[in-house]
Amino acid sequence: MPPRIPRPSRRALLPLTQASRSSPSPAIHALAAATAARCLSTTSSSKYALAAAARIAGLQPSPDYVPPTKPPSARPSETRKSQLIRTYTSLLRSAPLVLFFQHNNLTAIEWAAIRRELRIALQAVPTPASLADQPNIAEDIHLSVFRTRMFNVALKLVSFFDAEAAAKSNAATPSSPSRGPYVHDLSTAAYEAMKALEVPPDSAFAQLEPLMIGPLAGLVFPAVSPAHLAAALRVLAPGAPGTPFAPLPRKKNPGYYSAECQNGLAKLLLVGGRVEGGVFDVDGVRWVGGIEGGLDGLRSQLVGLLQSAGLGLTHTLEAGGKSLWLALEGRKTALEEEQGGGKKEEAA
Repeated sequence: MPPRIPRPSRRALLPLTQASRSSPSPAIHALAAATAARCLSTTSSSKYALAAAARIAGLQPSPDYVPPTKPPSARPSETRKSQLIRTYTSLLRSAPLVLFFQHNNLTAIEWAAIRRELRIALQAVPTPASLADQPNIAEDIHLSVFRTRMFNVALKLVSFFDAEAAAKSNAATPSSPSRGPYVHDLSTAAYEAMKALEVPPDSAFAQLEPLMIGPLAGLVFPAVSPAHLAAALRVLAPGAPGTPFAPLPRKKNPGYYSAECQNGLAKLLLVGGRVEGGVFDVDGVRWVGGIEGGLDGLRSQLVGLLQSAGLGLTHTLEAGGKSLWLALEGRKTALEEEQGGGKKEEAA
């Protein structure tokens, strides 16, 4: 229980509070605060008494005051659903690679076993030489369970809501605050924009929306790394033996073949992925994970393709010139031989 205001201080503040109730004069308010601070400066409960004196003196913020850390929103910002929307929008904007899984009644022990084997497999991936000076992303790859409805709303916000355009369109409204309109993810502008939105059928959201049905989980990558993606697929969605995504060997990974892990994996189903804003099906996800040499290998393949295209164009252009030159040289030689043969006949 907090300490109470000492008796002398209460006696000094009593007439001031009665006067402040009848006449809200700023001078009386200031005098009440100063008296409370002077009377209680030497007591151990000065902080509590000063706060009480501030309330008595009417020094509370204005009802129109909006704290910068809690702007007005169309959804109650303190509810769990609002916090989930903010979390998912931040995740979608920062994570370039997300794999989506449908899960069915996995227990906590099964989730723990799957995450354990996934962490072991990711930590065993060697770091490329080009990324040796950067931190290992294996520690930041995590498997999370999504609230499907909230994730759907967050994906729609990230895909279609343009905060800059909304700020420009709402800047001239009289209700806009002096520091600009509110266009954050929970704002009224975002809510109204999503409410009146017609989703284009060829958009990435329209392709992902059929996948977001029922229980949904996601494997989130902080960067696009084909090597780590291949290791994760070998654990969560293994392919046939002999393929790059073959299951882990039993001798080196006995925990992977435990009953808890295998029962949990039987309830997980890979349905697609989102890579750099694009939508990939299961085959597309495996193609990304099967890129040899990772992104460095893909860059080298692209450079080789561009060089081969340039060399082919050069050879094509040179071949036309060479054939024309050879034709002209052959005709010249033939004419010289004909002229030489005619001169010999005349001389004879």
